[in-house]
Amino acid sequence: MQVSVESTSALERRMSITVPAERIETQVNKRLQQTAQKAKIPGFRPGKVPMSVIRQRFEADARQEAVSDVIQSSFYEAVAEQKLAPAGQPSVEPKVLEKGKDLEFVATFEVFPEIKVGGLEAIAIERQQAEVADSDVDNMLDILRKQNTRFEAVDRAAEKDDQLNIDFVGKIDGEAFAGGSATGTQLVLGSGRMIPGFEDALIGAKAGEERVINPTFPEDYQNLDLAGKTAEFTVKVNSVSAPQLPELNDEFFALFGIKEGGLEGFRAEVRKNMERELRQAIKSKVKNQVMDGLLAANPVEVPKALIGNEVNRLRVQAVQQFGGNIKPDQLPAELFEEQAKRRVVLGLIVAEVVKQFDLKPDETRVRELIEEMASAYQEPEQVVAWYYKNDQQMNEVRSVVLEEQVVDTVLQKANVTDKAVSYEDAVKPAEAPKAD
Repeated sequence: MQVSVESTSALERRMSITVPAERIETQVNKRLQQTAQKAKIPGFRPGKVPMSVIRQRFEADARQEAVSDVIQSSFYEAVAEQKLAPAGQPSVEPKVLEKGKDLEFVATFEVFPEIKVGGLEAIAIERQQAEVADSDVDNMLDILRKQNTRFEAVDRAAEKDDQLNIDFVGKIDGEAFAGGSATGTQLVLGSGRMIPGFEDALIGAKAGEERVINPTFPEDYQNLDLAGKTAEFTVKVNSVSAPQLPELNDEFFALFGIKEGGLEGFRAEVRKNMERELRQAIKSKVKNQVMDGLLAANPVEVPKALIGNEVNRLRVQAVQQFGGNIKPDQLPAELFEEQAKRRVVLGLIVAEVVKQFDLKPDETRVRELIEEMASAYQEPEQVVAWYYKNDQQMNEVRSVVLEEQVVDTVLQKANVTDKAVSYEDAVKPAEAPKAD
């Protein structure tokens, strides 16, 4: 077998391969002999069909199969011989396919880039430090109570945070418009559910009252036919209900699965969950900074084939997440290309960090991570046991731990600054960078 390689770009290779005709004929004859053993042809007993008849009937198909298999096997032999790492499938262009002649074809493909991760010392990381204070727990209890608010009918004028049951008819220039009318709608004043001015205009209204209000649709309203226009809504208030926050009692605690320990036990459970959320938030922000730093310090040209594969994966995920009767390939590739490229580049860089620093999943950390995840369930021991019986889940956890070890490795060399912040600031998602 003769092989020659041409670099047509930084990552693209054009490989010319010549395979001796004898190799093709050997494969053809092998297939014909296999066919002869099981071929059923009228007038002949199985296994007794003359090879001339077998060759006449089946040689064309056997040759096509043999050529296809030899092209595939010789390609991988060639890339191994040349110490190349193909990214994606090659594009194959046959040159000579004639019987009795050496097989010649050209395979065009991309290779994985050679990466040497560096610049770790220049990566700047701001690591937040925070604790869950008693006041943070108090605030969380208030949030949980508000999430479980009940509304009770009252005989008074409506106030902010009250819930109204309303019927309304909306018109623009005297004409009703699609989606502008409804009956029996529950509306909490101050929720921002309706367009600006709608809810404010109903403060002070009483049950049985009818009001005509004139709010204006925002200029950037999604329905362009309504954007910027002032509407006239006739609103009838059917009832006014005031919010009633639940008491911090055993009944309320039971909603969250806490049946013992009273208020102190409930606060302890809430604090534990908040501390877990805090650790994850800080860890996530640090990880994102590390990954951004690795990307900035290590520009990598990536194979188009890998980006294309990742785009397809993201398409499938989008369809699974949002549903609908749409096929993944109907989604424009451009929607996912930037994200796909980032994921591919990071995957290559992280893999190289693992290789350079000879990292392996720390099984102690694997166990700790599983136990932390299991602690959110009522029977954590069973959850832990389930993980250790499921190879796929264990591999996923090991991948997460290995990625954490990559982050730790970078942090050991990066320029890290610790910053004390409040719990609220720590759990708040990081702001996206502003465009220039």
